[in-house]
Amino acid sequence: MRPIQFSNRLAGIVVVGFVAVLSLNAQAAVEPFVAQGKAVLVAAPLLYTNAFRAPAWRPGTTRVLLVTGQEYPGHPWRQTAPALAEALEKDARLQVQMVDDPYQLSTLSLDAYQTVVIHFMNWKTNAPDEKARENLRRAVAAGKGLALVHFACGAWQDWPEFGQLAGRAWNPKLRGHDPRGKFKVEIADAQHSIMRGLVDFEADDELYTCLAGDRPIQILAKARSKVDQKEYPMAFVLQYGQGRVFHSVLGHDLKAIAIPEVLELYRRGIVWTAGLAPVATGK
Repeated sequence: MRPIQFSNRLAGIVVVGFVAVLSLNAQAAVEPFVAQGKAVLVAAPLLYTNAFRAPAWRPGTTRVLLVTGQEYPGHPWRQTAPALAEALEKDARLQVQMVDDPYQLSTLSLDAYQTVVIHFMNWKTNAPDEKARENLRRAVAAGKGLALVHFACGAWQDWPEFGQLAGRAWNPKLRGHDPRGKFKVEIADAQHSIMRGLVDFEADDELYTCLAGDRPIQILAKARSKVDQKEYPMAFVLQYGQGRVFHSVLGHDLKAIAIPEVLELYRRGIVWTAGLAPVATGK
């Protein structure tokens, strides 16, 4: 298992021990106690480790920083982030470090990574500060990759440049999404290296209709709303300075993100942002 930096910022809880889990089901079992502000000590293989402990990097691997830990209450990042990290590490070229505190973007050296995955939304709390913003912006502009997962489109509502980084950002004045359910995701650009060989698939998710922005983007996948019959981007890419950006609004919860086609789309997109060929694992 990969180490996760576990911060005492999480939900305002001071953790005096370690949280260890045998599985995602076990993790879900202890979450109610954590939510009540209780520290939990479980005798099990360690998943969450003390802050600022980095993994033992394997020579030659591409390093991915997955930033999570804050979300809208209906988005279970404790399940979706590990599922995404596990899927990424099935690609032998990748190694993932997860941190559960977005504020660490202000202190982490992003030079150590080839790409950064944003899987958080600072719901009803302050977004990472100016130092974090500039650290991320400068890194991507200089050539590091960036990927955004689901409601990451709603992060940094008070930072106009975020819309330029993300390509499209959440506009709370727009209708948020169709009711959760199944819908068809269509391949919009079959010739892009991320999408080559992929076919249309069925999602079980929230079909986001809330993105706004006028930055030129290249739409890779789209879906038609059952509410207004309009098409909306489900995944797209853009260039920010020298950096590649991949953005997908899929992945509401574990059921949504665990669909094989969704995980493969994310794997390919994140690999692409790191400057690698988004080939199938093991090919």
